[in-house]
Amino acid sequence: MPEQHILILAGEASGDDHAAEFVRELKLMQPQMKITGMGSQAMKKAGVDVFYDSSKIAVMGLVEVLRHWGDIKQAMNLVKLKLEQTRPDLLILVDYPEFNLKMARHAKSLGIKVLFYISPQVWAWRPKRIHKIGRLIDHMAVIFKFEEPYYQRANIPVSFVGHPLVDKVVADQDRNICRQQLGVADDEQLMFETAKKMHQQNPALKFLLPIAAALDYEELSQLCASNNPPIIPTQGNIYEMISSCDAIVSCSGTVTLEIALLEVPLCIVYRMSWLSYQILSRLITIPHVGLANIVVGKQIVRELLQEDATPGKVSNELFELLDNKDYRQKVKADLAGVRQNLGEGNGAGNMAQLVLNMLKK
Repeated sequence: MPEQHILILAGEASGDDHAAEFVRELKLMQPQMKITGMGSQAMKKAGVDVFYDSSKIAVMGLVEVLRHWGDIKQAMNLVKLKLEQTRPDLLILVDYPEFNLKMARHAKSLGIKVLFYISPQVWAWRPKRIHKIGRLIDHMAVIFKFEEPYYQRANIPVSFVGHPLVDKVVADQDRNICRQQLGVADDEQLMFETAKKMHQQNPALKFLLPIAAALDYEELSQLCASNNPPIIPTQGNIYEMISSCDAIVSCSGTVTLEIALLEVPLCIVYRMSWLSYQILSRLITIPHVGLANIVVGKQIVRELLQEDATPGKVSNELFELLDNKDYRQKVKADLAGVRQNLGEGNGAGNMAQLVLNMLKK
């Protein structure tokens, strides 16, 4: 039997990580498979022969895309050439839809089978593009249970493989040990923008700020130290930090799922320029912006957007989560339902098995 070859395209850091996870599972199932692709460090460590470093084109926003258009065009041309030269048995596209759907079109013209992993957000905006997507791919692998019916209704082959966070979001240390290490006693907790206002109402509160690896830790630490009240900066061990908190204020995004999986009460805040909000609010077709709310189909945590994202309103919501026992317990109970909508775990293994099934067809 000739060696099977799959080619994977991941254009952003999260896609690089997700691809690496299912590649590791795939190599356990079929060690001799040839796997090449566009990705970055995570895919390289997983054993993928990476022919283009996607960190060069991992940009968001119209201005940033235009600024890096030369690199993006170069990447597109190289991927097209690789597809023509190697004719892989399967092309796997990981998120990054604007780029990847163009590559899907080229692959289909060459008769190459296409699997898309992590669906474009057709449920949030531009829902009619699902039909275009269906013409360009052979199968869609979704990570949210509620996404599956969208593709079924459009007669597009789809599999719910589960969200990769279900296996990853685990606090390895006991909550009380984490709080002691952070210098946080049992009756203390978190926030940044509204810290001053909350501290005035309750001087016993403590506030934590996780700092992403890509940001300047020293600079932000100095800012935290000079704040009144001082804020405790943390880096690494993000799940231990989350689990040590009594309540969290978070921007919308995947982090809300991480917090929800650890069942820590939270509120979601989001602000953007007036013009951007006016445009996006007309495109978005769902009532919520936080993934913790989206996956369960209702508001289980409060969203404070635009003019509602003020220190006063945020602090009021956090105090409600801290002091109102009935409200707090209801939010925690609703957060438990998030996990049920993300699958039973083993998302990477399910994705790897789907890849093998498609290769057998």
